[in-house]
Amino acid sequence: MSFITTITGRKLFVPAGHRAVVYSDGTEPRVLDPGTHRIPGDATVQVVSIRERILSLAPQEITTAEAATIRVSAAAMVRVINPVRFIERAESPDSVVYLAVQVALRDAIAGLAVEELLSRSTRAIDLSDVRAAAVEAGASVGLEVRDVVVKDLIVPHELRSAALELLTAKTRGEARLAEARAETAALRALANAGRMLDASPALAQLRMVQAAPYGTKIVIGLGETAAVVAD
Repeated sequence: MSFITTITGRKLFVPAGHRAVVYSDGTEPRVLDPGTHRIPGDATVQVVSIRERILSLAPQEITTAEAATIRVSAAAMVRVINPVRFIERAESPDSVVYLAVQVALRDAIAGLAVEELLSRSTRAIDLSDVRAAAVEAGASVGLEVRDVVVKDLIVPHELRSAALELLTAKTRGEARLAEARAETAALRALANAGRMLDASPALAQLRMVQAAPYGTKIVIGLGETAAVVAD
């Protein structure tokens, strides 16, 4: 990120993507852009990279609303926008952002249910407050926080197994319910058909003829006589 060098009456070359902060004779520090610069007298120079970089947060254990423990890892995209503040405000500027993200992430996950985390994974976590905390902390030490993302969300195996069993039971229950509804609809249709056949004997005879296999001989009685024979 940065390194310190001492220049004595020589030219200083600042590479692209860096800024040089020059301290000399107790005066206010000067920030030099990329290029070649002449440093008057004895001076101490600290060169700072202003390129965007990723600040990774190691996995941390966080307790959910049901007191279950999960492991979460995150990352922040940062870059130096104020080299002087970056050098002077904190011994470890990255640690300031690291801590802010860590604390805010704990607060964001503490109110979530395990089921929500399992079903939506990292999308279940609202990172708006986490990003706001990181931006505020970064600004205090000369860093711009571009974004904060959750990389991994690790749920204990026992919770995943229990959630899978619950999902399986729920799916089976829904299948049984759908089967029962279909059977009820079929019985209702049969009952309606039975009422129609009771109300119309001729319709019942016609239905019997339609249902008979091919080649069956059917004798239909009309009144007191049996007049029709069908093959």
